[in-house]
Amino acid sequence: MISRRNLLAALVPYPGTRVRIVAGGDVMLARWIGRKTRLMEDWAWPFRHLSETLLAADIAFVNLESPFCQKGPYEQPGVMLFRARPEMIEGLTLAGIDVVSIANNHVRDAGAAGIEYTLKHLKDHGIVAAGMKDGVLVERARTGFRFLAYTYDQRNGNWPEDDNRIAGLDMELMHEEVAAARTRDEVVLVSMHAGTEYAPKASPLQTAFARAAIDAGAAAVLGHHPHVRQPAEEYKGGVIFYSLGNLVFDQFQRKETQLGSLAELDFEDGKLREWRLREVSLAGGQPKLM
Repeated sequence: MISRRNLLAALVPYPGTRVRIVAGGDVMLARWIGRKTRLMEDWAWPFRHLSETLLAADIAFVNLESPFCQKGPYEQPGVMLFRARPEMIEGLTLAGIDVVSIANNHVRDAGAAGIEYTLKHLKDHGIVAAGMKDGVLVERARTGFRFLAYTYDQRNGNWPEDDNRIAGLDMELMHEEVAAARTRDEVVLVSMHAGTEYAPKASPLQTAFARAAIDAGAAAVLGHHPHVRQPAEEYKGGVIFYSLGNLVFDQFQRKETQLGSLAELDFEDGKLREWRLREVSLAGGQPKLM
């Protein structure tokens, strides 16, 4: 499937070598969000207010917190499992999402078959998934952008062992993969799923892992999991977003979980030139810029 952005790019020559990446936080397309979307009879409902902003990027990235599940049950009372209906992908395609991270604690909520189906479903809709060996490469303006993703946990209390396809928060592995990408002159962005839920500041583990990624050659670190925004940090020529908070989520019980950030990163000739954060409100389940 050709995305709206790729169709436009095929028709209009790319002007120069500037590339803008927009990265959002946690996207969970199940539970209340899934029920509300069905009720609205609009599978792209969660992204209606943000789609144009995300489409304006050359590469749009989010952390996908809910695997797609080909058949139910989509909810189990008393069990913390996020399983999204296949139709919910319409929101991602409306917004022109190019890359998602699946390296998070909910990646296995639909089992091994859910991982396989999610990867295929994403691919069928023109979306690539980071979070497995060597990540994914996206090329724009004659520059390769390598997305690598790592998670502190993939079991979510439901599995006795790890699925070794999913990249854990392994400092040595991350260093090797970042360094290898840099030898190919690729720009590296690292997604880090770690930290303490609802904590306003980064943990020592987040800080150590993120700074190590920049030390290894990453241009930026995109943080997820705390479900609230945490500060950004410029470090040795790179930038670390310790937590971008939620983007599409049904955590309405706290004010802080209903606020997120979009990180905008502008690259020119493969170098990070500028970055900024744009605040997002999740009130009512439909994120919009503040």
